[in-house]
Amino acid sequence: MSEGLIWTKPFPREDRLRDFIIPGLVDLKLCLIVQDPSGDIVYVANVPAPWRLELGGEPDMVSIFGPEIAERLARAKDRLVAIGDRAVVEIMAGAEQIFEFRIQAVMAGDSDIHHLTTLVDRSEERHRERLLKALLREVSHRSKNLLAIIQSLALQTARHSRSLDFFLQKFRGRLYSLAQSQDLITDSSWRGAGVFSLIRQQTEKYLPENSDLVQVEGEDMMLTPNAALHIGLALHELVVNAVIHGGLLVNGKPVLVTCRRLEADDGASIEIVWKEPLSQAARQALESREAHFGSTVLERVVPASVNGRAEYNVGGELIRYAICFPVETAE
Repeated sequence: MSEGLIWTKPFPREDRLRDFIIPGLVDLKLCLIVQDPSGDIVYVANVPAPWRLELGGEPDMVSIFGPEIAERLARAKDRLVAIGDRAVVEIMAGAEQIFEFRIQAVMAGDSDIHHLTTLVDRSEERHRERLLKALLREVSHRSKNLLAIIQSLALQTARHSRSLDFFLQKFRGRLYSLAQSQDLITDSSWRGAGVFSLIRQQTEKYLPENSDLVQVEGEDMMLTPNAALHIGLALHELVVNAVIHGGLLVNGKPVLVTCRRLEADDGASIEIVWKEPLSQAARQALESREAHFGSTVLERVVPASVNGRAEYNVGGELIRYAICFPVETAE
């Protein structure tokens, strides 16, 4: 037997077809309801869990779905007057489940118009849509924050640059640092980045064969995306200055970086301390304007961005940079 998009081989008992069809409907979580021209139900299968089909007696839309939903569906059916007319009604069941009632006018026999209603559970799909929209809003928000950081970075770099080449060199390095930190943040599903990972990342870039010259101690605290970007930027400045101006590769004395959690009456905070041994030649080089190029980032930009405070001292045989900021900013 062939009709439009349907083909079946003649069955000795065609009512047995439903024994094959209904398991498929159950597997697809589909519910089918057929109503005759007077609105009486002539067939119903696989009513979903929020509702149920009472045993005994003839069911109707009110007994299955309640008066409010039945009225909405009846109004939608009233508009379907020709074969092929369709309507879609979305129904919320409880706080989480969403069902789509797809109604169409179909021909039964020679002239009678029946209504076929198909129920589809859209709960998971709608949940994914809401999650995707939330993620897109989060990406938009973080992108705007990142652009604001880059704009501020460009301004500070330009303010302390004596030439275009000097600006490009410093600005590219800082952008690369942001990109590396952003990679760690993305890998953590936007949770942030650990302090030790940030240190290793910057060390491997500028000390690929001498990573042991930067030693790490303390607790590997997790930083929020904003804190990770700015602390990564501070570490970039410190590593670059250590390699270029501090003579780290020449004197071979390792830098010690510690991270610890501090408890106080006004709340917990994170302290990161950079201690870099300094030779006489390196100390003289640090007196130049070029060597202090990153001090604005270290002393003003980064601590302000994480609601903290910082100290950058060059004295005797040691460079010491300490930054402290609230745990709320980092967790």
